[in-house]
Amino acid sequence: MKQIYNFSAGPALLPKEVLQRAQAEMLDWHGSGMSVMEMSHRGKEFTSILEKTEADFRTLL
Repeated sequence: MKQIYNFSAGPALLPKEVLQRAQAEMLDWHGSGMSVMEMSHRGKEFTSILEKTEADFRTLL
C-alpha cells in the first residue's frame, strides 16, 4: 500500500502502530470476543471503557 501524507488542517496522520492496534482491537476488544461497536452500552466491558475515558479526560483537565 502506498503511504499518503496529509498536511491539511483537518484530521492528522496517525502512526502506523496506532492504526494496527485499532485494527486488532476492532474485532476483539481485550479478549471479550466482540468489538466495541457490538457491545451493549450497559455492559461491563463498555462501562469500563467509559470510566477509563472519563478518568483520562479529567486528568487532562
